[in-house]
Amino acid sequence: MKPKVLNTIPKSLFETHCTRAKALLEENGFEVLSYQGERVMTAEEIKAVGADICAAIVGCDAWTEELFEACPNLKVLARFGIGVESIDLEAAKRHGVKVCNARGMNSDSVAEMTILQALAVYRNLINLDKTTREGGWMRNAGHTIHHKVYGLIGFGAIAQNVAKLLSGFGPAEILAYDMFPNHETAKALGVTIADFETVVRRSDIISLHVPGTRETAGLFNEEVFRKMKPEAILVNVARGPVVSQSALYRALKEGWIAGAGLDVFESEPTDRDNPLFTLDNIVITPHQAGDTKETFDAVSRFDAQVIIDVMGGRQPANWLNP
Repeated sequence: MKPKVLNTIPKSLFETHCTRAKALLEENGFEVLSYQGERVMTAEEIKAVGADICAAIVGCDAWTEELFEACPNLKVLARFGIGVESIDLEAAKRHGVKVCNARGMNSDSVAEMTILQALAVYRNLINLDKTTREGGWMRNAGHTIHHKVYGLIGFGAIAQNVAKLLSGFGPAEILAYDMFPNHETAKALGVTIADFETVVRRSDIISLHVPGTRETAGLFNEEVFRKMKPEAILVNVARGPVVSQSALYRALKEGWIAGAGLDVFESEPTDRDNPLFTLDNIVITPHQAGDTKETFDAVSRFDAQVIIDVMGGRQPANWLNP
């Protein structure tokens, strides 16, 4: 009997963009059990097949102590992405399950979306599109990134790619705050490492590139928004809880800041009656900054190789809970 690998990624995504990863697993003797739904696979759905699986490629589904107990033969979870907030790493370790993520595999896609969000907010793109379709001819004077101060909160792989892309726009300065800054990379990219307060107060555009942790929860709150320039904009492609949604609403509604681009939310999928949806100085996307065909292919093949390595007795890349 072939060892079984569960894929919890939505059916249309996996079957369309991850065929090479599936083939790689099958070529190495695995049987792939694919989720047939289009949302987040539930614990009960996973439990129904859990006893038979040795590995899983996982999305945003929650992996708890109870779920690990229901999967006694599980050896490895390969995250289809970076964030592992929904995985109990300590519980996984107790059950002998290695957890790996695809860190660095989607940095180019997220970096491009970061710039896209900033430009869309700066040029009022969504409202221009909407009013033109309605027969209007809105003449809107937006802004350029050229000669602006751009602030990066977090200076990992994604933020570094943003800095590379920004060089072509000719910003006045690129600032970056990171708890453990890479000064050598910053110098090579023309980035000035600064403290959090300086980045917040001086930047015309701020984009967030930090993980979702207890330390970063609510990092951007009312106090921080009031320190930003009134003409500044915020782009969040990191994690929803990094930004206080209620504080952001007030900041945009009352003009503490000029605009925002959001790819992530405190709760996902977010409710249709989210008050942010009533504002016209915000651009919103459904947590898909890293969602490109190229990234899906690369991440899924990376995850497949992680599974092959673990089941072959080799140490996997990006092992998070050794």
